[in-house]
Amino acid sequence: MAQQATPVRRARLGRALGPEPTTVNGVVLLLPGGEETSARRPSPMMATASVRALGRRLTRAGHAEGLVTHVVHYRFRGWNGSEAHLARDASWAADEVVRRYGDVPICLAGVDMGGRAALRAGGHTAVNSVLALAPWLPEEDMAAPPEPVKQLAGRRVLIVHGTNDERTDPELSFRLAARAKKANRDICRFEVHSDGHGLYQHRSEVHALAEDFVMGTLFGRTLSRPLEDALAAPPPLGLRMPLASGFGKALRR
Repeated sequence: MAQQATPVRRARLGRALGPEPTTVNGVVLLLPGGEETSARRPSPMMATASVRALGRRLTRAGHAEGLVTHVVHYRFRGWNGSEAHLARDASWAADEVVRRYGDVPICLAGVDMGGRAALRAGGHTAVNSVLALAPWLPEEDMAAPPEPVKQLAGRRVLIVHGTNDERTDPELSFRLAARAKKANRDICRFEVHSDGHGLYQHRSEVHALAEDFVMGTLFGRTLSRPLEDALAAPPPLGLRMPLASGFGKALRR
């Protein structure tokens, strides 16, 4: 018998969250978390659980503006060293958005290892903004090159990290933001005091901040004062901005 060829794994976009608008004017690509090393396929249900609530909120907020939100389904569960599979799949997804919808601005929104993928793939020509929630970043190693940041030039970037995160070190995201700020003034970082990796304790505030950022960067809505201040402030102030309890309830008052 002839040996069957192993099927090639392909990344894919999940179905749009919510009804698609008549005209698409902007796209959010949601990048779930992953593992440092794994050749296994991601579990669709578990992979998307971490980003669906945010995706639904963004879909509701931006439907009238023509926003479409998709979850990216990776080929592999792991980042896998220099293969950077999750970042490559994020770049493929941005290409696919251009193929489907044309020249529309894209926000890459990732959590955990998906946050690293969003930052790494942020240099795609169609990407205008990057949102990284509790991004997983590698420990600094003198023998290895640092995580790249030059690709973020010209993009607006928001990083959000809980100060009690025991899975992904918040100090690493601060250091990356500080390096990126030298090449790109449009980067800010918010700290969620006492919150952990999942940002569950202050989820409503985190999602309100994410909504404010995405609607502002994709559709030109006026950013809230805290976001404007964080983007304008010199480091380290704009990179250690505390996320106020109740943020979103009094937005733009």
